[in-house]
Amino acid sequence: MSAASSNKVDMRKSKINGWKRILCMGLICFAVNGYSQDLHFSQFFEAPLLRNPALAGIFTGDVRVQGIYRDQWNSFTNAYRSGSLSGEYKMPVGKGNDFITAAMQLLFDKAGTAGLTTTHLLPAFNYHKSLSDEKPMYLAVGFMGGLVQKRIDRSKITTNNQFDGAAFNPSLADGETFLNASYSYLDAGFGASFNTSFGEDEKNSLFAGVGFHHMHRPANSFYRSSAALHPKYVFSGGVKFAIDDYTSFTLQADQSVQGGFNETIGGALYSFGVGGEPENPAYMLHAGAFLRWKDALIPVLKIDYRPLAIGLSYDVNVSQLKTASQGRGGFELSVSYIGFLNRDNSSKDKLLCPRF
Repeated sequence: MSAASSNKVDMRKSKINGWKRILCMGLICFAVNGYSQDLHFSQFFEAPLLRNPALAGIFTGDVRVQGIYRDQWNSFTNAYRSGSLSGEYKMPVGKGNDFITAAMQLLFDKAGTAGLTTTHLLPAFNYHKSLSDEKPMYLAVGFMGGLVQKRIDRSKITTNNQFDGAAFNPSLADGETFLNASYSYLDAGFGASFNTSFGEDEKNSLFAGVGFHHMHRPANSFYRSSAALHPKYVFSGGVKFAIDDYTSFTLQADQSVQGGFNETIGGALYSFGVGGEPENPAYMLHAGAFLRWKDALIPVLKIDYRPLAIGLSYDVNVSQLKTASQGRGGFELSVSYIGFLNRDNSSKDKLLCPRF
């Protein structure tokens, strides 16, 4: 290898290592000061409560349990591992088609070299008011609130104060002034949504909603300063078109706004049934892609074998970090269960049940 070629390789390695250092330092700063964005998933459609608590209950069934695991950016640093687990239970109200949904959202996230760990325990509740006696058409309002805990592994933080001029000395104080390596706060949000069916034989569906999170701007800092978590608005929408008895096309998108951050994600899934009856195929296969604007292209594969469904996605990084990440982003696995209960007022017997 020539000297010029060797220099180019060294410069490239130096640039990549520079990106690694920048990202790691950013993660540590976020960990200590708490100014990071909320957790998010590429399969956002599998985490309805994170979008808007009023989106709970928009499914064909009495109960739904959904889980997502995300592993991001481990190609070049120990970055993010995130998990979401949610459950929903629908109950009819009165003699009409109104119903309520009781739900629970659990979140876990571990980020960075400093091991910033965040845990959420968020109960939710919403009310779906039927607007039609002839077809599914609902207006919903929902509320979600609970406890959030954050903690950090202080032993994994190194600072300039711990260098004695010759080498790193772990016995020296790190110079940080925060006393506790963990803290907790209460968080809450609410939202509204609308969903209905349309078209020939009411085979098509749509929904739209807006969620408002961190409504009271909770303090979010290990220093217990006045640093507050910015409120977040999430605008969501989706449309499902039936192509024929066995195939459909679904569009979904979210627009999130939090402080100075904006995130737009949207895309489509093509779905087709295999075997069984048109209303109840043995399998449903889904394939498509989503785009997180200026960040990642996300191919998605999913299979439904009722009452279970499994989805796989992978972020192909297209942001400025693509040089360091070599285009590799986050892997996600989702598993969901939708079922009916053996009861007289089950959604299985309801003609005007919301479907999506």
